[in-house]
Amino acid sequence: MLLYIHVPFCRSKCRYCAFVSRPLDMAEMEVYATVLPLEIRHFGKKLNRPKVETVYFGGGTPSLLPAWALGRILPAITRHFDLHPAVEWTFEANPDSALDVEYLRSLIGYGVNRLSLGVQSFSDASLAFLGRPHNAKTAMAAFNAVRSAGFANVSLDFIWGLPGQREATWLEDLKMAVRLRPEHLSCYGLTIEPDTPLAAQAESGELLLPPEGEQGRMYVHGAEYLEEQGYLQYEISSFARMGFQSRHNCGYWEGRDYLGLGPGAVSTLSGVRHENPRDVRDWAALVKAGRCGLGGVALSREERVREYVMLSLRTAKGLRLSIYRRLTGLNFIKENEELITALRQNELVRLSAGHLRLTKNGFLVSNLILERLRY
Repeated sequence: MLLYIHVPFCRSKCRYCAFVSRPLDMAEMEVYATVLPLEIRHFGKKLNRPKVETVYFGGGTPSLLPAWALGRILPAITRHFDLHPAVEWTFEANPDSALDVEYLRSLIGYGVNRLSLGVQSFSDASLAFLGRPHNAKTAMAAFNAVRSAGFANVSLDFIWGLPGQREATWLEDLKMAVRLRPEHLSCYGLTIEPDTPLAAQAESGELLLPPEGEQGRMYVHGAEYLEEQGYLQYEISSFARMGFQSRHNCGYWEGRDYLGLGPGAVSTLSGVRHENPRDVRDWAALVKAGRCGLGGVALSREERVREYVMLSLRTAKGLRLSIYRRLTGLNFIKENEELITALRQNELVRLSAGHLRLTKNGFLVSNLILERLRY
């Protein structure tokens, strides 16, 4: 099983962010740090101390958790769950709150062995546009602090397709990242999410993104550059040195069971999906009443097949056709023969070793392809 812990606090809300997060409030932090161990204990008992292969602290900004909160929360995980001896334990951090080497060392002491640093860009202008609370110099300092603390598995997050960005400037970001030699890179295209400041700016016509052709070159040539530098692309947005793929994220894409704890966290266990209340105090009231995890919705067979196809085609491995046939009794290629022929002719998909895979150009238009496939 995968374990996800959501930390809903940020120093400030970034202009593109639609995640469950809110500016840090110490009264709510006290509630959170008191109630989360109760939720951990509840599910440890309910699931009979389940074996956990990966732990992931996401957000929000987990690195805003004070030392006293870490002392309440992290030991509760090892107390109530059976962690695999080779557990992958990831902790997300923003550069502005990842400068204290002693704090970072304390994470390692609790068992955290992978750190994901939200750099997003090495351009101060781009960081200001995104509303990030750090600059490029702070990002570099944070990376050095993370290494000094002893982390040997570090991932850096970036966003491409920003206003004013061109292929050359995106590649310069990647070159600076590669010089740091992180083990993993996540590179996401800018997405305009509803009800965010960027969405309002886009609706007013003020937001000028790079042309589609330029964005396409950023994605394809950026991916090719990273692979030349030893970072294998194993998912649409994910690149890793050999042996450093995110096991937690791979578990999602493979359809593994996962338990999500904290405000707004989602769980899928044995085909039943449940989402926690997004508000800290609403979530806390539910946990205190012993009602967490109730009211889940069983996924239909069609929903499970759809998710399997969509998630598989996000990965470099692609869709395993024999599994699709076992799930549905259908031949995926025959069901989509005309479309797949056209996609192959345009070098957007490949068929090999019983898998259907998207090419790099296919990844670029994956949403359009998924909309047209029958499954």
